[in-house]
Amino acid sequence: MTSVGSGTPETVANAEQLSAWDGDEGRHWVENQERHDTMLRRLTPHLLAAANIEETSRVLDLGCGCGETTCLAAKAASRGSAVGVDLSAAMLERARDGAAAKGLVNVSFLQADAQVHPFPSAAFDVAISRFGVMFFADAAAAFANITAALRPAGRLAFLCWQELRQNQWLSLIGAAIAAHVQLGQALASEGPGPFSLADPDRIRTLLTSAGLRAVEIAPVSEPVRLGADVDDVLTYFSGMPMVRSMLADVDKASAARGVDAIREALRPFQTAEGVVLGSAAWLVTAER
Repeated sequence: MTSVGSGTPETVANAEQLSAWDGDEGRHWVENQERHDTMLRRLTPHLLAAANIEETSRVLDLGCGCGETTCLAAKAASRGSAVGVDLSAAMLERARDGAAAKGLVNVSFLQADAQVHPFPSAAFDVAISRFGVMFFADAAAAFANITAALRPAGRLAFLCWQELRQNQWLSLIGAAIAAHVQLGQALASEGPGPFSLADPDRIRTLLTSAGLRAVEIAPVSEPVRLGADVDDVLTYFSGMPMVRSMLADVDKASAARGVDAIREALRPFQTAEGVVLGSAAWLVTAER
């Protein structure tokens, strides 16, 4: 299948997300692709098992990032196809390179805003997402649009984060730095963001209102490897656009104390495998 060319999407509802993911956030994820795929390696199999992709399935991967899940879906749908959608041109370029290196010919990638993109009606058997559906400005409109792209009885399967305090890999670091740096709204549960679908009741309401049925929401908890050692993890977090933004207006002494606090908080979680902390996600499935 021929890859769809890159370029800014013609129709965008999530302009702020486009600015982030087609900018610093996207570049950061490309630079850390291997780390991120490793972080999620114990969570990804849960998603693929729930998606139940068949050899002839037509799969839509929402917020596909650098393409790991799209490529895995394409392998499963060996006589079907997989389309990865994301806002980040840089991540999609990496995804195309990865698919080509794997010799996959039934995969393509599209730079688009899945909330409003005019997908062909009833074109897909399965829609999947690995932590890519939490960033819509209008989640109700987005899920309605995604539902319309599924064939009757088509399947939706996605992973999203449970609330922040259940996710040790991030809450530990947030708590450590909070005494020295104002976190603001960076990790808030309201509005688009990593914890916008933390409430299972909200998920159920959104999906049923979009025309989906048989909604199932199951907890998934797996360890997350953040890096090889504490200094490696600190370098990674220091390079995150969100963290750089937090520290931009903080005096050097306070910033240094915040980094030291994170270092001390991480030390007990150094293992032979690397720095490993807990995570908590929802595995969500539904049918059109």
